[in-house]
Amino acid sequence: MRVIDKLRKSNTFKGLLYILPATLILVAFKIYPIIKSFTMSFYTDFDYLSGEVYKRGFDNFQYVLSDPDFYLALKNTFYFVLGAVPLSIIVSLGFALLLNSNIKLNSFFRSIYFLPFVTSTAALAIIWRWIFNGDYGLANYLVMSLGGKKIKWLTDPNLTIPILVLFNVWKGMGYKIIIFLAGLQNIDKKYHLSAKIDGANKWNIFTNITLPLLSPTLFFVSITSVIGAFKIFDEVFVLYNTSTGPLKSGLTIVYYIFNKFYRHWQFSISSAAAFVLFIIILIFTLIQLKIGKTKSNY
Repeated sequence: MRVIDKLRKSNTFKGLLYILPATLILVAFKIYPIIKSFTMSFYTDFDYLSGEVYKRGFDNFQYVLSDPDFYLALKNTFYFVLGAVPLSIIVSLGFALLLNSNIKLNSFFRSIYFLPFVTSTAALAIIWRWIFNGDYGLANYLVMSLGGKKIKWLTDPNLTIPILVLFNVWKGMGYKIIIFLAGLQNIDKKYHLSAKIDGANKWNIFTNITLPLLSPTLFFVSITSVIGAFKIFDEVFVLYNTSTGPLKSGLTIVYYIFNKFYRHWQFSISSAAAFVLFIIILIFTLIQLKIGKTKSNY
């Protein structure tokens, strides 16, 4: 009884009680589905309704790794990641530096940039479908104003990933700007002042002081951006009216998983594809962690 009373009064026990609800939700809706998906990826013969498994093996992985659609989805996803991640970081950092320089209407611009992040993807996609409409869209209006011809933005397979990159950069810019602003405001101003006294120009201050001291924030944003980019799905789904775009040019890995699970009812194959995606993201994250340990100034 004394042990129980002592445990009840301890801060550790109280802390565990506080995190218990969140832990239960995390286990039920995050951890358990991941484990279940992993085990299901080995089911080769099973009854989905009763949950009875007759045979297990690696057939689902063999199917995924020999499916041309999966390699197309892989290529499209890598293409998207390579375009969206660096561009979103550069653009967001640029706006964060501008907002950190105490320009007029600072709060107004912060709200404007953050609006796309809190707006639903479906609503944003409607705006983007209007912007890139081949007949009356804003993009074609600007092109024709400059003397160009109408472009079929949403039906040209070569433009699918570039449009998705722009859409993703614009949508996620507000969140990244807020993170960068927090990082910039944590840098002690005495470093910048000392550099100015020594005669350093703005570029030297940025490259030798701001960027190194911002490296932990940059590291965090790069990891979350890469993970988020690999999981692109809803932008494609709503922008192209639930299709994968012209000639499957918008087929991504998560869209491939979605198709296998919800449209073809190939649950175990979609689980195997999801596990492959997990491995890819894990490898990229480990590489980034390795680089971050040597490049970041903690």
